[in-house]
Amino acid sequence: MDYFNNNNNNNNIEIIDYNQCYHQDLKKLSYEWLEKYVSVEPLDEEILNNPKEMILDGGGFIFMSKYNDEIVGTVSLIRIDDETFELAKLAVTEKYQGLKLGQRLMQRCINKAKETNTKKVILYTNLKLSAAIGLYKKFGFVEIPLNNNKYIESDLKMELQLN
Repeated sequence: MDYFNNNNNNNNIEIIDYNQCYHQDLKKLSYEWLEKYVSVEPLDEEILNNPKEMILDGGGFIFMSKYNDEIVGTVSLIRIDDETFELAKLAVTEKYQGLKLGQRLMQRCINKAKETNTKKVILYTNLKLSAAIGLYKKFGFVEIPLNNNKYIESDLKMELQLN
């Protein structure tokens, strides 16, 4: 069966909350895209080795995309302050790109940010990632000055105002 041309794909897709049992999936997905497009920075290592401490314990969230019982995507919301989340670590394994999993993960993040009365979501990215930048723009993110950049390879900062 060709899953990629099946109109019932949406029935096989779930966006679920992160659980410790998905830690290796989170690392695998994140390293997969980091190693392909940019590089793994020390801050990436720290976040991926300690997602509970670095994301969840600070009021953040991690979501996983599940397709036919396989974890194939992830995204994180890292709490910056009472009014701001950073969207980070958006990744969908290459085999499953094209199923709009990135869009579903993004929508889940935006919905969660709104539920928590967050005023804005920021993200740092690299101009090499044109497909991701297109997705961010589709959701209303706009480019803003690149200040307080905590990632070595980021050359673009974007923001989505929610309120």
